[in-house]
Amino acid sequence: MSDFFRNLVEDLKDEDTVIAADGTGSAEYTGSIDTGSYILNAALSGSIYGGVPNNKVTAFAGESATGKTFFVLGVIQNFLKNNPDAGVVYYDTEAAVTKEMMESRGIDTNRVILAEPDTIQNFRTHALNVIDNYSKQPVDRRPPMMFVLDSLGLLSTTKEMEDTADGKETRDMTKAQVIKATFRVLTLKLAKVKIPMLVTNHVYDVVGSYVPMKEIGGGSGLKYAASTIVMLGKKKDRVGTELVGNIIKVTMHKSRLSKEGSKVEVKLSFETGLNRFYGLLDLGIKYDIFKQVSTRIELPDGTKQYAKTIYNEPSKYFTDDIMAKLEEAAKKEYMYGAIDEEPISDPDVMGKD
Repeated sequence: MSDFFRNLVEDLKDEDTVIAADGTGSAEYTGSIDTGSYILNAALSGSIYGGVPNNKVTAFAGESATGKTFFVLGVIQNFLKNNPDAGVVYYDTEAAVTKEMMESRGIDTNRVILAEPDTIQNFRTHALNVIDNYSKQPVDRRPPMMFVLDSLGLLSTTKEMEDTADGKETRDMTKAQVIKATFRVLTLKLAKVKIPMLVTNHVYDVVGSYVPMKEIGGGSGLKYAASTIVMLGKKKDRVGTELVGNIIKVTMHKSRLSKEGSKVEVKLSFETGLNRFYGLLDLGIKYDIFKQVSTRIELPDGTKQYAKTIYNEPSKYFTDDIMAKLEEAAKKEYMYGAIDEEPISDPDVMGKD
Protein backbone atom coordinates (compact mmCIF):
# COMPACT_ATOMS: atom_id res chain seq x y z
CA MET A 1 0.00 0.00 0.00
CA SER A 2 1.22 3.52 -0.80
CA ASP A 3 2.62 5.36 2.23
CA PHE A 4 0.48 8.32 1.19
CA PHE A 5 -2.75 6.66 2.30
CA ARG A 6 -1.38 5.40 5.62
CA ASN A 7 0.11 8.83 6.31
CA LEU A 8 -3.23 10.37 5.36
CA VAL A 9 -5.02 8.30 7.99
CA GLU A 10 -2.38 9.17 10.60
CA ASP A 11 -2.61 12.88 9.79
CA LEU A 12 -6.39 12.87 10.18
CA LYS A 13 -5.97 11.79 13.82
CA ASP A 14 -9.49 10.39 13.79
CA GLU A 15 -9.98 7.25 15.87
CA ASP A 16 -12.95 6.30 13.66
CA THR A 17 -10.86 6.25 10.47
CA VAL A 18 -8.55 3.26 9.96
CA ILE A 19 -6.83 1.17 7.29
CA ALA A 20 -9.10 -1.79 6.50
CA ALA A 21 -6.15 -4.22 6.41
CA ASP A 22 -5.44 -3.49 10.08
CA GLY A 23 -8.74 -5.15 11.00
CA THR A 24 -9.60 -2.62 13.72
CA GLY A 25 -12.90 -1.33 12.33
CA SER A 26 -16.12 -1.66 14.31
CA ALA A 27 -17.59 -4.10 11.77
CA GLU A 28 -14.84 -6.71 12.19
CA TYR A 29 -16.20 -10.11 13.24
CA THR A 30 -14.55 -10.97 16.55
CA GLY A 31 -16.12 -14.29 17.47
CA SER A 32 -19.40 -15.93 18.39
CA ILE A 33 -21.57 -17.05 21.30
CA ASP A 34 -22.86 -20.62 21.45
CA THR A 35 -26.66 -20.98 21.18
CA GLY A 36 -26.81 -24.44 22.72
CA SER A 37 -27.66 -26.09 19.39
CA TYR A 38 -24.99 -27.25 16.94
CA ILE A 39 -27.23 -26.94 13.89
CA LEU A 40 -28.45 -23.46 14.87
CA ASN A 41 -24.82 -22.43 15.42
CA ALA A 42 -24.08 -23.61 11.88
CA ALA A 43 -26.99 -21.72 10.33
CA LEU A 44 -25.94 -18.53 12.14
CA SER A 45 -22.20 -18.64 11.51
CA GLY A 46 -21.28 -21.51 9.18
CA SER A 47 -19.72 -23.50 12.03
CA ILE A 48 -21.31 -25.96 14.45
CA TYR A 49 -18.99 -24.43 17.07
CA GLY A 50 -20.00 -20.86 16.22
CA GLY A 51 -23.26 -19.13 17.03
CA VAL A 52 -24.48 -15.57 17.52
CA PRO A 53 -21.87 -12.92 16.49
CA ASN A 54 -20.47 -11.33 19.64
CA ASN A 55 -20.38 -7.73 18.39
CA LYS A 56 -23.51 -7.44 16.24
CA VAL A 57 -27.28 -7.02 16.58
CA THR A 58 -29.11 -10.35 16.29
CA ALA A 59 -32.91 -10.57 16.19
CA PHE A 60 -35.12 -13.56 16.95
CA ALA A 61 -38.57 -13.00 15.44
CA GLY A 62 -41.64 -15.19 15.50
CA GLU A 63 -45.17 -15.68 16.72
CA SER A 64 -46.00 -16.19 20.37
CA ALA A 65 -44.52 -19.30 22.04
CA THR A 66 -41.98 -20.06 19.28
CA GLY A 67 -39.04 -20.05 21.69
CA LYS A 68 -37.66 -16.52 21.22
CA THR A 69 -36.95 -15.90 24.90
CA PHE A 70 -35.81 -19.50 25.37
CA PHE A 71 -33.07 -19.10 22.75
CA VAL A 72 -32.03 -15.74 24.15
CA LEU A 73 -31.66 -17.19 27.65
CA GLY A 74 -29.55 -20.01 26.23
CA VAL A 75 -27.19 -17.54 24.57
CA ILE A 76 -26.94 -15.53 27.81
CA GLN A 77 -26.09 -18.66 29.77
CA ASN A 78 -23.24 -19.56 27.41
CA PHE A 79 -22.00 -15.96 27.25
CA LEU A 80 -21.72 -15.69 31.05
CA LYS A 81 -20.30 -19.21 31.37
CA ASN A 82 -17.50 -18.53 28.87
CA ASN A 83 -16.75 -15.04 30.23
CA PRO A 84 -16.49 -15.23 34.05
CA ASP A 85 -16.34 -11.44 34.48
CA ALA A 86 -19.06 -10.61 31.91
CA GLY A 87 -22.42 -8.97 32.52
CA VAL A 88 -25.76 -8.65 30.72
CA VAL A 89 -28.18 -5.72 30.61
CA TYR A 90 -31.61 -7.30 30.09
CA TYR A 91 -34.43 -4.99 28.94
CA ASP A 92 -37.64 -6.85 29.81
CA THR A 93 -40.64 -5.08 28.30
CA GLU A 94 -43.07 -7.96 28.99
CA ALA A 95 -42.42 -8.43 32.73
CA ALA A 96 -42.09 -12.10 31.83
CA VAL A 97 -38.58 -13.17 32.83
CA THR A 98 -38.14 -14.05 36.50
CA LYS A 99 -35.08 -14.72 38.63
CA GLU A 100 -36.17 -18.36 38.97
CA MET A 101 -36.53 -18.71 35.19
CA MET A 102 -32.99 -17.45 34.64
CA GLU A 103 -31.47 -19.54 37.40
CA SER A 104 -33.21 -22.68 36.10
CA ARG A 105 -31.30 -22.13 32.85
CA GLY A 106 -27.98 -21.90 34.72
CA ILE A 107 -27.72 -18.10 34.49
CA ASP A 108 -25.81 -16.28 37.23
CA THR A 109 -28.39 -13.58 38.08
CA ASN A 110 -25.77 -11.61 40.04
CA ARG A 111 -24.34 -10.63 36.65
CA VAL A 112 -27.63 -9.64 35.03
CA ILE A 113 -28.92 -6.05 35.23
CA LEU A 114 -32.68 -6.03 34.74
CA ALA A 115 -34.34 -2.91 33.31
CA GLU A 116 -38.01 -2.42 32.41
CA PRO A 117 -38.40 0.58 30.06
CA ASP A 118 -41.95 1.45 29.05
CA THR A 119 -41.18 3.39 25.87
CA ILE A 120 -38.70 3.17 23.00
CA GLN A 121 -37.35 6.57 23.98
CA ASN A 122 -36.69 5.45 27.58
CA PHE A 123 -34.95 2.31 26.31
CA ARG A 124 -32.78 4.37 23.98
CA THR A 125 -31.78 6.85 26.70
CA HIS A 126 -30.98 4.07 29.17
CA ALA A 127 -28.94 2.09 26.62
CA LEU A 128 -26.97 5.15 25.52
CA ASN A 129 -26.16 6.02 29.14
CA VAL A 130 -24.86 2.49 29.73
CA ILE A 131 -22.76 2.60 26.54
CA ASP A 132 -21.32 6.02 27.42
CA ASN A 133 -20.39 4.83 30.92
CA TYR A 134 -18.86 1.64 29.50
CA SER A 135 -16.85 3.49 26.85
CA LYS A 136 -15.27 5.75 29.49
CA GLN A 137 -13.51 2.71 30.97
CA PRO A 138 -10.05 1.85 29.61
CA VAL A 139 -10.38 -0.81 26.91
CA ASP A 140 -8.35 -3.35 28.89
CA ARG A 141 -10.63 -2.87 31.91
CA ARG A 142 -13.97 -3.27 30.15
CA PRO A 143 -15.63 -6.57 31.11
CA PRO A 144 -17.51 -8.30 28.27
CA MET A 145 -21.08 -7.03 28.09
CA MET A 146 -24.27 -7.99 26.27
CA PHE A 147 -27.57 -6.16 25.72
CA VAL A 148 -30.89 -7.98 25.42
CA LEU A 149 -34.19 -6.34 24.40
CA ASP A 150 -37.11 -8.71 25.03
CA SER A 151 -39.19 -7.65 23.27
CA LEU A 152 -39.17 -4.72 20.87
CA GLY A 153 -42.80 -5.24 19.88
CA LEU A 154 -44.19 -4.45 23.33
CA LEU A 155 -42.41 -1.12 23.72
CA SER A 156 -44.69 1.88 23.41
CA THR A 157 -43.74 5.43 22.40
CA THR A 158 -43.99 8.66 24.36
CA LYS A 159 -46.73 9.85 22.00
CA GLU A 160 -48.69 6.63 22.38
CA MET A 161 -48.50 6.88 26.19
CA GLU A 162 -49.68 10.50 26.10
CA ASP A 163 -52.52 9.70 23.70
CA THR A 164 -53.66 6.83 25.91
CA ALA A 165 -53.59 9.04 29.00
CA ASP A 166 -55.72 11.61 27.14
CA GLY A 167 -58.21 8.96 26.06
CA LYS A 168 -57.28 9.20 22.38
CA GLU A 169 -57.61 6.08 20.27
CA THR A 170 -55.71 7.26 17.20
CA ARG A 171 -52.92 5.05 15.94
CA ASP A 172 -49.37 6.28 16.57
CA MET A 173 -47.91 6.73 13.09
CA THR A 174 -44.51 7.79 14.49
CA LYS A 175 -43.55 4.45 16.07
CA ALA A 176 -41.72 3.00 13.07
CA GLN A 177 -39.70 6.19 12.66
CA VAL A 178 -38.80 6.26 16.36
CA ILE A 179 -37.61 2.62 16.20
CA LYS A 180 -35.53 3.31 13.09
CA ALA A 181 -33.93 6.37 14.72
CA THR A 182 -33.19 4.38 17.87
CA PHE A 183 -31.33 1.62 16.06
CA ARG A 184 -29.61 4.09 13.75
CA VAL A 185 -28.02 5.63 16.85
CA LEU A 186 -27.40 2.45 18.82
CA THR A 187 -26.00 0.08 16.18
CA LEU A 188 -22.69 1.84 15.51
CA LYS A 189 -22.18 2.76 19.16
CA LEU A 190 -22.62 -0.87 20.19
CA ALA A 191 -20.24 -2.07 17.48
CA LYS A 192 -17.54 0.42 18.49
CA VAL A 193 -17.42 -0.85 22.06
CA LYS A 194 -17.95 -4.52 21.00
CA ILE A 195 -21.26 -5.06 22.79
CA PRO A 196 -23.53 -7.66 21.13
CA MET A 197 -27.27 -7.15 21.31
CA LEU A 198 -30.07 -9.71 21.12
CA VAL A 199 -33.56 -8.52 20.22
CA THR A 200 -36.80 -10.48 20.21
CA ASN A 201 -39.78 -9.31 18.22
CA HIS A 202 -43.18 -10.50 17.06
CA VAL A 203 -44.35 -11.09 13.50
CA TYR A 204 -47.74 -10.58 11.92
CA ASP A 205 -49.56 -11.86 8.84
CA VAL A 206 -49.35 -9.62 5.77
CA VAL A 207 -52.92 -8.69 4.85
CA GLY A 208 -53.81 -8.96 1.17
CA SER A 209 -50.81 -11.06 0.17
CA TYR A 210 -51.54 -13.80 -2.40
CA VAL A 211 -48.92 -15.99 -0.70
CA PRO A 212 -49.10 -16.34 3.12
CA MET A 213 -46.35 -14.10 4.48
CA LYS A 214 -45.04 -13.01 7.87
CA GLU A 215 -43.73 -9.51 8.50
CA ILE A 216 -41.57 -8.32 11.40
CA GLY A 217 -43.32 -5.75 13.58
CA GLY A 218 -42.07 -2.22 14.13
CA GLY A 219 -41.26 -1.17 10.59
CA SER A 220 -37.90 -1.33 8.86
CA GLY A 221 -35.64 -0.10 11.68
CA LEU A 222 -34.72 -3.49 13.11
CA LYS A 223 -34.52 -5.10 9.66
CA TYR A 224 -31.83 -2.64 8.57
CA ALA A 225 -29.94 -2.53 11.89
CA ALA A 226 -29.69 -6.24 12.66
CA SER A 227 -26.81 -8.17 11.11
CA THR A 228 -28.78 -11.36 11.61
CA ILE A 229 -32.53 -11.96 11.74
CA VAL A 230 -33.71 -15.43 12.74
CA MET A 231 -37.34 -16.24 11.94
CA LEU A 232 -38.89 -18.87 14.19
CA GLY A 233 -41.88 -21.14 13.66
CA LYS A 234 -42.86 -24.39 15.34
CA LYS A 235 -44.64 -27.68 15.06
CA LYS A 236 -45.72 -30.05 17.80
CA ASP A 237 -43.47 -32.94 18.81
CA ARG A 238 -45.50 -35.93 19.91
CA VAL A 239 -44.82 -39.47 21.06
CA GLY A 240 -48.04 -41.22 20.13
CA THR A 241 -50.74 -38.83 21.27
CA GLU A 242 -48.65 -37.25 24.05
CA LEU A 243 -47.24 -33.77 23.41
CA VAL A 244 -43.59 -33.91 24.56
CA GLY A 245 -42.18 -30.70 23.09
CA ASN A 246 -41.84 -28.59 19.99
CA ILE A 247 -39.75 -28.70 16.84
CA ILE A 248 -38.63 -25.12 16.25
CA LYS A 249 -38.35 -24.30 12.55
CA VAL A 250 -35.57 -21.76 11.97
CA THR A 251 -35.13 -19.65 8.82
CA MET A 252 -32.22 -17.26 8.34
CA HIS A 253 -34.23 -14.26 7.18
CA LYS A 254 -31.11 -12.08 7.08
CA SER A 255 -27.49 -12.96 7.65
CA ARG A 256 -24.16 -11.31 6.89
CA LEU A 257 -22.10 -14.27 8.12
CA SER A 258 -23.93 -17.24 6.59
CA LYS A 259 -26.30 -17.98 3.72
CA GLU A 260 -29.62 -16.19 3.85
CA GLY A 261 -32.66 -18.41 3.47
CA SER A 262 -31.02 -21.39 5.20
CA LYS A 263 -33.50 -23.51 7.12
CA VAL A 264 -32.87 -25.85 10.04
CA GLU A 265 -34.94 -27.47 12.77
CA VAL A 266 -34.08 -27.70 16.45
CA LYS A 267 -35.82 -29.81 19.08
CA LEU A 268 -37.13 -28.38 22.32
CA SER A 269 -38.25 -30.99 24.85
CA PHE A 270 -40.52 -30.06 27.74
CA GLU A 271 -38.54 -32.45 29.95
CA THR A 272 -34.90 -32.07 28.92
CA GLY A 273 -34.81 -28.70 27.12
CA LEU A 274 -32.91 -27.98 23.91
CA ASN A 275 -31.40 -31.01 22.17
CA ARG A 276 -27.86 -29.90 21.32
CA PHE A 277 -27.31 -32.51 18.58
CA TYR A 278 -30.72 -32.53 16.89
CA GLY A 279 -30.46 -31.72 13.17
CA LEU A 280 -26.93 -33.05 12.70
CA LEU A 281 -28.19 -36.34 11.24
CA ASP A 282 -29.96 -34.52 8.41
CA LEU A 283 -26.78 -32.57 7.66
CA GLY A 284 -24.71 -35.76 7.77
CA ILE A 285 -27.06 -37.62 5.43
CA LYS A 286 -26.93 -34.79 2.90
CA TYR A 287 -23.10 -34.92 2.84
CA ASP A 288 -22.81 -38.75 2.89
CA ILE A 289 -21.46 -38.93 6.42
CA PHE A 290 -24.48 -41.07 7.26
CA LYS A 291 -26.91 -42.97 5.05
CA GLN A 292 -30.65 -43.28 5.37
CA VAL A 293 -31.56 -46.96 5.12
CA SER A 294 -35.32 -47.39 5.39
CA THR A 295 -36.24 -46.17 8.89
CA ARG A 296 -32.71 -46.34 10.29
CA ILE A 297 -29.41 -44.50 9.94
CA GLU A 298 -26.30 -46.30 8.67
CA LEU A 299 -23.17 -45.10 10.44
CA PRO A 300 -19.68 -44.93 8.87
CA ASP A 301 -18.76 -48.30 10.45
CA GLY A 302 -21.72 -49.96 8.71
CA THR A 303 -23.90 -50.39 11.80
CA LYS A 304 -27.49 -49.17 11.71
CA GLN A 305 -29.44 -47.39 14.42
CA TYR A 306 -32.69 -45.49 14.74
CA ALA A 307 -32.30 -41.70 14.83
CA LYS A 308 -33.96 -41.59 18.27
CA THR A 309 -31.31 -43.97 19.66
CA ILE A 310 -28.48 -41.86 18.24
CA TYR A 311 -29.90 -38.61 19.66
CA ASN A 312 -30.46 -40.26 23.06
CA GLU A 313 -26.78 -41.31 23.25
CA PRO A 314 -24.96 -38.54 21.37
CA SER A 315 -21.55 -39.05 23.00
CA LYS A 316 -21.50 -42.62 21.71
CA TYR A 317 -22.34 -41.87 18.10
CA PHE A 318 -21.12 -38.28 17.50
CA THR A 319 -17.43 -39.05 17.89
CA ASP A 320 -14.62 -36.52 17.36
CA ASP A 321 -14.10 -37.85 13.83
CA ILE A 322 -17.80 -37.54 12.99
CA MET A 323 -17.97 -34.02 14.44
CA ALA A 324 -14.97 -32.96 12.35
CA LYS A 325 -16.73 -34.18 9.21
CA LEU A 326 -19.95 -32.42 10.23
CA GLU A 327 -18.00 -29.20 10.75
CA GLU A 328 -16.70 -29.37 7.18
CA ALA A 329 -20.22 -30.14 5.94
CA ALA A 330 -21.58 -27.12 7.85
CA LYS A 331 -19.07 -24.82 6.18
CA LYS A 332 -20.13 -26.06 2.74
CA GLU A 333 -23.83 -25.89 3.54
CA TYR A 334 -24.12 -22.57 5.35
CA MET A 335 -21.13 -20.35 4.56
CA TYR A 336 -20.90 -18.10 1.54
CA GLY A 337 -18.47 -19.37 -1.07
CA ALA A 338 -15.37 -17.52 -2.21
CA ILE A 339 -15.71 -14.68 -4.70
CA ASP A 340 -15.42 -15.78 -8.31
CA GLU A 341 -12.36 -13.92 -9.57
CA GLU A 342 -12.70 -15.06 -13.17
CA PRO A 343 -12.64 -11.90 -15.33
CA ILE A 344 -15.86 -10.97 -17.14
CA SER A 345 -15.36 -11.14 -20.90
CA ASP A 346 -18.91 -11.44 -22.22
CA PRO A 347 -19.61 -8.27 -24.25
CA ASP A 348 -23.30 -8.54 -23.42
CA VAL A 349 -22.39 -8.23 -19.74
CA MET A 350 -19.64 -5.62 -20.05
CA GLY A 351 -21.42 -3.43 -22.58
CA LYS A 352 -20.14 -2.06 -25.86
CA ASP A 353 -18.62 1.28 -26.71
